[in-house]
Amino acid sequence: MPKMKTKSGAKKRFKLTATGKVVAGQSGKRHGMRKRSQRTIRDHRGTTILNESDATIIRKNFLPYGL
Repeated sequence: MPKMKTKSGAKKRFKLTATGKVVAGQSGKRHGMRKRSQRTIRDHRGTTILNESDATIIRKNFLPYGL
């Protein structure tokens, strides 16, 4: 049985922590900053840990062997 390939888009966007959680960049920062509050812009800096239901899909289908 051949090995699964890691999705090249996923390896650029996600990272796995040592405990297996999935880290991703915050969403909603590409455009439309005028309509967002300063607090929202400030809170969406950096990265976030994905919800476990989303993380399971990422680990299983997109990053089968981790990174």
